[in-house]
Amino acid sequence: MKINLRSIAFGLCILSSVSLLSSCHQFGPVSGGRSAVSAAYRTATDDSTLSNTSPFLMPYNRVIDGAGESVSFGEANVENHSLDAVLLPDKKTLVVEDRYGIAFFDVKSHKLVSRWDYNKGSRLKGGMSSFSGIKAIVHHDSTYIFWGAGGRDVANSHVMQVVWDGSRARLIRAIPFQPVAPATIALPNEVVLKEEAGELMLYTVLNGNNQLVKVRVNDQQVVWTAPTGVAPFGLTLLGNRAYVTNWAGPVPDATNGFETAGIPWGSAYIDPKTGAMARGTVSIIDITQGKPERELSVGLHPNAIISSPDQQFLYVANGNSDYVSVIDAKTQQVTDSIFVGLFNRGNGYIGSTPNALAINPQGTTLYVANGMDNALCVVALGEKASATGKGASVIKGYIPTQAYPSGIVLNGDELYVTNLEAVGARIANPVDQGSQGKNSSKELKAYNSHKQLASISFIPVPSQPQLDTYTDKVKRMSQQFRLALTEQLPRPNVAPKPVPERIGEPSVFKHVLYIIKENRTYDQVLGDMPQGNGAPELCIFGDSITPNQHRLAQDYLLMDNYHVSGKSSAEGHHWASAAMVTDYTEKSVRAWFRSYPHVLYDAMVYNKKGLIWNNALDHGKTVRMYGEACSCDYDKKAYDWSKLFQLRQEGKPFSYTNTTTISRVRPILAMDFPGCDDETISDQMRADAFIKELNETVANPNADLPNLMVMSLPNDHTSGMSPGFPVPRAMVADNDLAVGRIVDAITHSRFAASTVIFITEDDSQAGWDHVSAYRTTGFVISPYSRLQKTVHTNYNQTSVVRTMEQILGLPPMNVIDATALPMFDCFTDKPDLSFTYKAIQNRVSLTEMNALPAGQKGASLRFTNQSIRFGFHQIDRGHDDLLNRILWFTAKGKKKYPAHLAGAEDDDDDD
Repeated sequence: MKINLRSIAFGLCILSSVSLLSSCHQFGPVSGGRSAVSAAYRTATDDSTLSNTSPFLMPYNRVIDGAGESVSFGEANVENHSLDAVLLPDKKTLVVEDRYGIAFFDVKSHKLVSRWDYNKGSRLKGGMSSFSGIKAIVHHDSTYIFWGAGGRDVANSHVMQVVWDGSRARLIRAIPFQPVAPATIALPNEVVLKEEAGELMLYTVLNGNNQLVKVRVNDQQVVWTAPTGVAPFGLTLLGNRAYVTNWAGPVPDATNGFETAGIPWGSAYIDPKTGAMARGTVSIIDITQGKPERELSVGLHPNAIISSPDQQFLYVANGNSDYVSVIDAKTQQVTDSIFVGLFNRGNGYIGSTPNALAINPQGTTLYVANGMDNALCVVALGEKASATGKGASVIKGYIPTQAYPSGIVLNGDELYVTNLEAVGARIANPVDQGSQGKNSSKELKAYNSHKQLASISFIPVPSQPQLDTYTDKVKRMSQQFRLALTEQLPRPNVAPKPVPERIGEPSVFKHVLYIIKENRTYDQVLGDMPQGNGAPELCIFGDSITPNQHRLAQDYLLMDNYHVSGKSSAEGHHWASAAMVTDYTEKSVRAWFRSYPHVLYDAMVYNKKGLIWNNALDHGKTVRMYGEACSCDYDKKAYDWSKLFQLRQEGKPFSYTNTTTISRVRPILAMDFPGCDDETISDQMRADAFIKELNETVANPNADLPNLMVMSLPNDHTSGMSPGFPVPRAMVADNDLAVGRIVDAITHSRFAASTVIFITEDDSQAGWDHVSAYRTTGFVISPYSRLQKTVHTNYNQTSVVRTMEQILGLPPMNVIDATALPMFDCFTDKPDLSFTYKAIQNRVSLTEMNALPAGQKGASLRFTNQSIRFGFHQIDRGHDDLLNRILWFTAKGKKKYPAHLAGAEDDDDDD
């Protein structure tokens, strides 16, 4: 019987019972023509798209079905994130620190009762809350709330102080902090309040300045400032000492010879194999005089720190090591390391990302927020971590939350958990914003990546039997069953396959080309293809502009259920190359205070095991990087887009240098391929460089292609209507032609049969889609991918990474790619070796330029001026909703903008 997969794929909702997720785990009868190997990996959701009902399928192999009650909040037309929380001393009100302000919840009813945001004061407009850290104190009979805030690119860092009268919050002051060069913002994060001799004192870490500072609140006078390590994050006081976690470890000593790499406003020690932080530390500072005493080594990316109720121990969450360090306050030594990762199987996988802590009043149970596990880890503390503990610390179980728990408050028998990613970007329902907010009049379909509500979960503390049930559920929703398949040993004498059944078994492919493009959704490009689940009315870069991508989808395969895993380029390039992001990236989402690391130049974004290129190098594979993970430096005053394009037409070169802060990248970086962080350079010049190198390799019978080639082709991002740059359709066509030419060159080379090409967008933030905010275009091109059909399987960027690893014989790098679904459905064992692809020439001019403001009027003039104002010629400078409207206008003119899918224009959109 023939099964119409398309008819069922998009009619399925994610199953209401999570227990059904295991229904497809066993080998057995295969449906839909899938192989037994493919069926073994599958779950009941793999033919579903990203549903808007619970349980929620996330675009990175995880399902969300949190315990307790989760309450959504936030302005429905922006991207909201809840970061941290504090219970007011009255024990009746919970205050949630979100990116745009603070929200007040009644803990009994779980209702939002009020909200305060930065736009209440004009001088604070555009401000955002920092990474975490909010405290409350009663002083002189008033309840005050303090937390850190800042802006990007301007020195406007503050610690906010508001007073709560039981129904409303009122700003008392914003205590300013100035940056210390080379930092551009001081960036206060964790705060502690303390009464001293009747005066209210504020202690806060300045993440940008590498300092701990003590301030008298009444007159805002600095009492003292003490140096810390690099990027201080967490803070707690015990007696006369402050304990500060240093996200990036100690300040490097240039004389010791250990390797460092660049991070914003300085450098940090790194592992030369991966580019990731090599050290994490806790600074101990005498607060009577503000004098540093010592610095303890802990895990990587130490973030949250709390003390035991009896103040005998401190606990440090190490976000890039997956364990909690325990410090004996008396001896000031690390006495224990508690691994809290979900998959503690001795396989070395990391990726659970602990980033928030809470402890019960008895000091016996520690709660750890594991961001990437979407769960709280519950730890029974042992004798090295508790005064009353016995034996070793033991994991009691895991409690499911919504996506990326980031803050925990324990109040009696209830846990309050902030969920940084909530359920992702989906349909935002009407939300009562309380007496200080706005009420939405109707549902907003949030099929744009920057439309997302925040959430807070109210979870009763479970009994052990309930916790056991929760633990099983968390493991199922994290696709634990795939680990056993991932860890199967290779068998001898197995015939090569496109995607081997087991890692280490041979593949027919010896070479992988991985092309990462910029910011398009499926509907924007392929929505006009009748073979897929598209919305033609939303397509603005159809086959007349992207003929090569359309032909590739027809000649090879069309994926209409493929997703990016992040919501912006700063997340997207890391997801695309590492199959996960670090706590540094997640805590920075939407604010990007320290950096916008889309070209991976900030070493703090690198997770412990690094990215796919160092994984390949570590296992004896050859690697070449084309424009990814580097910046392109040249004389920008001497060249504009037209001059560079004219030089290409004349066959003349121009001088530029690709640079990177990561030493492992330098030897494998193609210096003749212009880096990706510049739309002034045509993608034709990038294609020229790659094809030239390919042809030189082809001409040398003793030369071979690298096993892994990673390439960035960024110009489908477009420059909006910025004068001096081509119109959006020309830039997208430029990118499309570059893709076509590269595929053409490879398929006509002697490496055609042994090469597979994967193409993905880095993210989907500059667009809209009628199915999902995360849905995008993806291509798999090889002689074994000549399926000439539509693949409806739910794949995402982590699937691509895992498939490339499977092909190259590389072990997974983390728990996310270790549990990803390999892309078996995109290949056949019967290749079409006779087929070669012929690039289709552009059907629109590549040199049609945006007009200057002079002579324009109406919407055209307004959009041109806004493109200039917001720097749309620079990748991801912000105001994505505005850019979306500009793209729609250039393609559709006065036709009504699909605001019901893409969202209303927001002039305050700063990402």
